[in-house]
Amino acid sequence: MLRRLALMMFVTAVAVLALQWTNQKKDKPRDTSVRNVAGVVLQPDGKPAPQAVVQLKNMKNLQIRSYIATDEGKYQFQGLSMNTDYELAAKYHDLTSPKRVLSIFDTRLDAIVNLQLEQKDGKQSAKTEEKKQ
Repeated sequence: MLRRLALMMFVTAVAVLALQWTNQKKDKPRDTSVRNVAGVVLQPDGKPAPQAVVQLKNMKNLQIRSYIATDEGKYQFQGLSMNTDYELAAKYHDLTSPKRVLSIFDTRLDAIVNLQLEQKDGKQSAKTEEKKQ
């Protein structure tokens, strides 16, 4: 009787552990139709541009999304379609970056696109003028 009770307890414990093991979340494979883009916005002197505004333009529907970079100049956009071209550009005070394209032919799921700021129309910023003097 004692042996039968011990055997039943053992079987019950194994069943409970088996159920817990099968109920754990399984890692789903990543959706390859969706990608992310991230990067850093850099000033002309190579320093990060804190709170720079990064704009992402969907070239299919012309919708524009904006992101304010962190204090380290970092930005990110998530959930982008692999079947759409995107145009990226950054603005910071009187500086802008050249437009960069994230193409449908770029198959990276996590693309890195750093943006280098330049002077607009050859104008010099007050800070640059102060450095020259």
